[in-house]
Amino acid sequence: MSLRTAVGHIAIHRVVESICAEFQALSFFPETTPEDWARHRPWMEREPRSLDPASGNLIFPIQAFLLRTRHHTILVDSCVGDDKPRTQRPFWHMQRLDTFLPRLAAAGISPEDVDFVMCTHLHWDHIGWNTRLRDGRWVPTFPNAKYIFTSREWAWWDRLHRETPQVQITDSVLPVIEARQAQFVADDFALDDEVWLEPTPGHTVGHVSVHLRSGGVDAVITGDCIHSPVQCLEPGWKVRADLDHTLAGTTRRSFLERHCESGTLVCATHFPEPSFGRVVRQDGAFQFRYEGR
Repeated sequence: MSLRTAVGHIAIHRVVESICAEFQALSFFPETTPEDWARHRPWMEREPRSLDPASGNLIFPIQAFLLRTRHHTILVDSCVGDDKPRTQRPFWHMQRLDTFLPRLAAAGISPEDVDFVMCTHLHWDHIGWNTRLRDGRWVPTFPNAKYIFTSREWAWWDRLHRETPQVQITDSVLPVIEARQAQFVADDFALDDEVWLEPTPGHTVGHVSVHLRSGGVDAVITGDCIHSPVQCLEPGWKVRADLDHTLAGTTRRSFLERHCESGTLVCATHFPEPSFGRVVRQDGAFQFRYEGR
C-alpha cells in the first residue's frame, strides 16, 4: 500500500480513515445499465480493485492528503470523523473507528502541527475531522490551523443551512467559524507559489481541487471532481451526488484534458490504493495509470 510520495520538495502522505464499499454502482451512476458495467467489471475487479466482485459495489478509500512543504503542514480534506450523526448514511452514522488521528500521528504529525486545513467542498466525508467531540462540544481538531473554505462554497451551504439545517454544517463547519479559525477565499486562492486552488465546480457550487508545484513538478488533489477510475473512460457518466450534472461533466472532461499526459501527478481522493497516478489517453477518452504499475 503506497501511502507516501513526493512532488519536488513537497511530501504527500495519504491518511486513510477507512475503505468504503457501500455504494452500489448502478445507483451511484444512475443512468448506467448492467450492460454498461459488463465491459468494465473485468479490469475494475483486478488490483487495484475499484469494484467489489462479490457485491458489485464501488470501492472508495475515505482519505485525506497530508502535505509537508518547506513552509507549512497542510491537510487537504478531513474524511468522515468519529461520533458524527449521519443518519442518511447508516454506515457512517456515529462511527467510532479511531483510525484517523493515529494514522496522522504515524505520519509524524499531531493536530497541533497542522497550519492549514484546505476543504475541497463541504460534503460529509470531506470535513468530518474538522472538529472532534470534547466535553460534549464540537471543537476544532486542529487548534492552530486556519481552515480554508471557498467563499462561493460557503455562501451556498450557508443559505441552504438557514433554510434546511445541515448536520455537517452544524458539527463540522460552524464550530470552526465560531473559533475564528475559518478563512474564506476565492476559488483560485494561492497559499503561496507551491500550493493553490484549482476551480472544479459541478459536484458542488464551489468545489475546488488543490494544485501543487515544486521543483518543476506538478500534482493535483482531485477532491470529488472525479470519484472512480471508470470515469476516465466514461467521463460523461452522471453521478447521483453531483449538484449540477452538466457542469460536473464538463469540468471532469476539462480536468482530464488539462492533466492528460502533462506529467502532473494526480492524487485521486476516492480512487483505490495507491491513489497516485497519471492520466493518459485511451480509445478516445482517458485511462488512469497508477504510480508504480
